[in-house]
Amino acid sequence: MSNILKSGLTFNTDRAWSSFSILRFIGVQMVIATIILIFVCPSCWMTWEGIINLIPDFLISFTFSSVLSFGGNFVDSYFDKRISWIDKPRKRLFLTVITYMSYSFVASYILILLMTLIGGQIQLDNIPWLELISYTQMPMTAALIFMSLFTTWSWLGEWRKSAIETEQLKSEKLASQYQGLKDQLNPHFLFNSLNTLSGLVYEDADRSAAFIQKLSRIYRYVLEVQKEELVTLEQEISFAKNYLELQKIRFEESLQFKIDLSSQTGFLPPLSLQLLLENAIKHNIVSQEFPLFIHIYEKENILWVSNSFQPKSGQSETSSGVGLKNIELRYQLISDKSPEIIQTKNEFLVSLPILSIST
Repeated sequence: MSNILKSGLTFNTDRAWSSFSILRFIGVQMVIATIILIFVCPSCWMTWEGIINLIPDFLISFTFSSVLSFGGNFVDSYFDKRISWIDKPRKRLFLTVITYMSYSFVASYILILLMTLIGGQIQLDNIPWLELISYTQMPMTAALIFMSLFTTWSWLGEWRKSAIETEQLKSEKLASQYQGLKDQLNPHFLFNSLNTLSGLVYEDADRSAAFIQKLSRIYRYVLEVQKEELVTLEQEISFAKNYLELQKIRFEESLQFKIDLSSQTGFLPPLSLQLLLENAIKHNIVSQEFPLFIHIYEKENILWVSNSFQPKSGQSETSSGVGLKNIELRYQLISDKSPEIIQTKNEFLVSLPILSIST
């Protein structure tokens, strides 16, 4: 029954009247007329004589069903182009009810008039105009049912279309935002690495050469993961080791680090560790007198990145917060989990939830 109604309700009056469309429409109306007569006189279907006697009633039901169904499609199609169920539901409902019920009354009245004239029940020179109104009661009841089906189907269709479009726009926006956040990483990383290299070149040529070699390997990883939303924890830890070893070329024993992991399963947003490590080195004192200690460890499926908190005093450069904000936003776009930032007198910690593919 639902498939039959669906076929009837989706008959589009704007399409060309192809043979298939016409046959489908006729078929649906025949089914509806048959269903109506089954409810009206179920016993009539028990014998061939009863079925034959139903033919006139079947033709009448078929005619009314076709006229009311076609009108409902036309009204629905007309308002679909002009008034949205989503934007103006009350106005759409009011105009649909008024227009379709008015159409149904006029169409039913005309059909009843023509049928009574053809059947000889009334004469053209003596038409009981007011009495004929009472015969529209049943067609109007059917019209009310048709209208309920048409409006419900139309509203659900538009709501579904709107929901799909909204979700597509949301997905496109999130993808665009995420790509924009990842695009911040390359220039940010390269800029700071070149600044480090520029100071190192004048200090030690051999160390600067080793720095360049490690930098090329690290930047290769940056290029490989820039299109990924998630990378394995193992990849990020390997990158972090290379990155910290790169920084030790410059700072030597002034920079100490330790990595403790019970497992390397799971995923992280790419280069999230690099941003935290870069911030730690950039904004804290790193010297023989005050060595910077960085500790990376895992606890309860959360990766913690800790560094000794010894901020530079009177530094010329101020933090823009790009690194931490970048990580927070990327987590928001791909997960319901978020990093946590904890600062104490002697320690600065950031937690990175370890994600799974289903996150």
